[in-house]
Amino acid sequence: MQRDAPMSGNEDLVKLYSGRILALAADIPHAERLAEPQVTSKKRSPLCGSTVTVDLVLENGRIKDFGQDVKACALGQASAAILGQQAIGRTREEIERARDQLKAMLKSEGPIPDAPFEGYEVLLPARDYKNRHASILLALEATLAAFDEACASV
Repeated sequence: MQRDAPMSGNEDLVKLYSGRILALAADIPHAERLAEPQVTSKKRSPLCGSTVTVDLVLENGRIKDFGQDVKACALGQASAAILGQQAIGRTREEIERARDQLKAMLKSEGPIPDAPFEGYEVLLPARDYKNRHASILLALEATLAAFDEACASV
């Protein structure tokens, strides 16, 4: 019986960038800046240079309108797409819980985030790529910073 050879680094990357991840990265919801945001936050990952700018309009503590400009690797783009699918109507607490659960999933083998953010399951293969974690978390971090800025200006 012949054993499979171990995967090379390039084969690992091909596996990491699955069709689902690339499809998400190619179709990011709310991928335009808002014309009149209530608040804006820009976050940058110093490790890879990815940046995400988030515009929010809040109403009664919930996201009423959401826009984002994403300059990141396919993993960061996929993460922003998952957030974009679910952002409208969410509270700061829901976004923070999603961020914390995603971080635990990536860094400490925690479970996938709770609904409605279970789509982050597609990023499970990224656990082994610690240098990509910051980019994956960037859209959620920028959204939380925007919430915080809105609360500080009230």
